[in-house]
Amino acid sequence: MPEFQSNINDVTKARTVPRSIELTSQTLGEMCLGYLAENPTQLAEFMGLTGYSPNGLRKVAGTPELDSGLIDYFAQNEPLLLALCANNNFRPDDFMRVWAKLNPSG
Repeated sequence: MPEFQSNINDVTKARTVPRSIELTSQTLGEMCLGYLAENPTQLAEFMGLTGYSPNGLRKVAGTPELDSGLIDYFAQNEPLLLALCANNNFRPDDFMRVWAKLNPSG
């Protein structure tokens, strides 16, 4: 029985430790939009700041411009960024590497 318990603990630890992964701006943009879609208050705030209507947002979904805007929005909102990373089990450093590629001058 102790060996079985040890294996369960190892699996649990592996799932709770954020992993380092290679993200693309497209993948990250999709994750950001998905997170906002699940959080209507945050989605409304994003749409209010950007001026997107629901139809306008649907039209630009999946474009590099929207992906970049979403990544900027999350990068400027630390609690939102941390929630996205925790929900998708990756490190904030991985997110910020993508942001840095999109914004080489910082």
